Amino acid sequence: MDLPRPIAGYFEADRSRNADAVAMCFTADGMVKDERKLHVGPDAIRRWKAEASTAYTYTVEPQTIGTEGDRTVVKSTVTGNFPGSPVELRYFFVLVGDRIAELEIVP
Repeated sequence: MDLPRPIAGYFEADRSRNADAVAMCFTADGMVKDERKLHVGPDAIRRWKAEASTAYTYTVEPQTIGTEGDRTVVKSTVTGNFPGSPVELRYFFVLVGDRIAELEIVP
């Protein structure tokens, strides 16, 4: 699948379980909304990813890519040792230049 570079970088960093690399994919004021919680800025994004990566073992497989308004939507299958696995999630990205400004993850 041909993902935009910042999005491909995000999924690659996530696969490696590298919270620092995930945080570096975002703008300085970037934000993530996941499980009804908002994480703003690199430190908060780093903590969010570190906590998720230590709480569960999982893989994310992007399936399709599209757009909704100004957001790029990547539908993915997430499989792991969490309740309800596997699950289909939609990753809504807003890009600014070569970075992610916003990411929202929803079922």
